Amino acid sequence: MRRAAVLSALTCALALVTAAPTTVPAAPAVPAARAGLASAAAHPTRPATLLDTVPRRGVLRVCTTGDYRPFTHRDPASGAYRGVDVSMARDLAASLEANPRFVATTWAKLVDDLAAGRCDIAMGGVSVTLPRARKAAFAEPTRTDGKTPIVRCGDRDRYRTLEQIDRPGTTVIVNPGGTNEQFARSVVKHATLRVHPDNTTVFDEIIAGRADVMMTDASETRYQAKIHPELCAVHPDRPFTFSEKAYAVPRADFPFKEYVDQWVHLAKHDGTYKKYEDAWMAK
Repeated sequence: MRRAAVLSALTCALALVTAAPTTVPAAPAVPAARAGLASAAAHPTRPATLLDTVPRRGVLRVCTTGDYRPFTHRDPASGAYRGVDVSMARDLAASLEANPRFVATTWAKLVDDLAAGRCDIAMGGVSVTLPRARKAAFAEPTRTDGKTPIVRCGDRDRYRTLEQIDRPGTTVIVNPGGTNEQFARSVVKHATLRVHPDNTTVFDEIIAGRADVMMTDASETRYQAKIHPELCAVHPDRPFTFSEKAYAVPRADFPFKEYVDQWVHLAKHDGTYKKYEDAWMAK
């Protein structure tokens, strides 16, 4: 009797289990917005970089002033650009499977144009300065440089020091907006400081006797002395200041900067940069 009762109870329990639903209740629905955030967190979007954008676009936009030989020069008749860094720009563009497009700028607006996205890189004898470095990143330097005088050859012993230059009766000429003007204004207190708006003709003013001295990068004094026999670079191997020239790139685009760093490093060691520089500087 007792055994029959137990078997009857087990039979009832099995019937209840068999009759119960076999599906598991669905989890609460996740709002679409939260689902999207979860998906983005699992698969973060990679920030855009010029390292990808330039090859897709097929164009490398290069900000350059076009007024600073031997690094950048724009022919006023044809509008064509030439120079050491113009050749380097073509080389960089080719390495990215793109063509260079030169964007005219001025020394005063150079890094602002870059920061505003009007170009991808700034090239053309650009000196590295801390104010510029607040707005742009600089790739590996291409060369060292520094400010030194260029004068009429007959005056090269008269203007060897800043004390000799900064005297009443001396006219120091300078182009506007860049490191030349900044340096001249910081050291010229007694001489006459004259700002000449056109950097391509500023050296003609010294030849004509309307100015006595210009203090600019040693590399430029060497080049101008080469093409103007009337002018002499004063101690270009021992300039008054130290500086480096480098290409400026957008501040936050780290992949592109790393690529330009590596490209410059190789160009300096495989003879590419020297080849372009020698084409302008070798006598």
